[in-house]
Amino acid sequence: MIWVSDTPPPRSPIPPGAWPRLALRGSAVVALLLAGLVLHGLLRLLERPICGLRRPASGRLVQGICALALRLLGLRLHIEGRPIQGHGAMVANHASWLDILVLNAANPVHFVSKHEVAAWPGIGLLARVTGTVFIRRDRRQARAQTLLFEARLRAGQRLLFFPEGTSSDGRRVLPFKSTLFEAFFVPELKDILQIQPVSVIYHAPGGRDPRFYGWWGEMALGGHLTRVLAERQQGRAELVFHPPLRVAATEGRKDMAQRCEAAVRAGMLRKWSPRGIMTGET
Repeated sequence: MIWVSDTPPPRSPIPPGAWPRLALRGSAVVALLLAGLVLHGLLRLLERPICGLRRPASGRLVQGICALALRLLGLRLHIEGRPIQGHGAMVANHASWLDILVLNAANPVHFVSKHEVAAWPGIGLLARVTGTVFIRRDRRQARAQTLLFEARLRAGQRLLFFPEGTSSDGRRVLPFKSTLFEAFFVPELKDILQIQPVSVIYHAPGGRDPRFYGWWGEMALGGHLTRVLAERQQGRAELVFHPPLRVAATEGRKDMAQRCEAAVRAGMLRKWSPRGIMTGET
């Protein structure tokens, strides 16, 4: 499923003077990611026999690479609140491919993503190498996915997923689907797990459409990527880490999904003007 806006942002051509900046930034980011892949692979060769699913060193490496990638892009990051400690997961609204860099730069996480992402050029490779959990939205595989989540959580991994199921324009929170929350209510885990809502907020560069960083619907990844790289003065991203919710203190997956959605939306409302944040309807 994809979310489609009826008023897409205008697509102005990239001015000739911006192409050198685009090429320089793009080359720097690609070089960084390639070097990071090599270092990550070598580190996992040493880490895997000792730590198994746990990634204490490689996770921090990914965090550092993502933070440096944001610096090369010129996108500032502001963080409010603190990531959870101990066993648990995070949920966030989904606005852009930039979410991967922004969320990992703040705290090492392992994303839960739809299986199609594994085949995407570039992004799919990065996702696989960094330990992303790929799932199929198929009820017949629900039990297998629950067991996979349980193994990752017991290994101390911090899972992060997007309950909206798709990305939006970054100015709204779509209704949270409760299906994936079911994995956290297994009897063996629910008494020790917490789920932390996280609001992801983008502020566009001055004079740009407020949805500048949003990537959704049928928007081409390449076109959106080049426009971000070409921008002379970037905007900024904000993360609001809300107080975590104890799984055992909620009435079930639907209750948990509603509480997380409300917290994420409240965080966005605090950061946007009353006219700046939209409702979740399509």
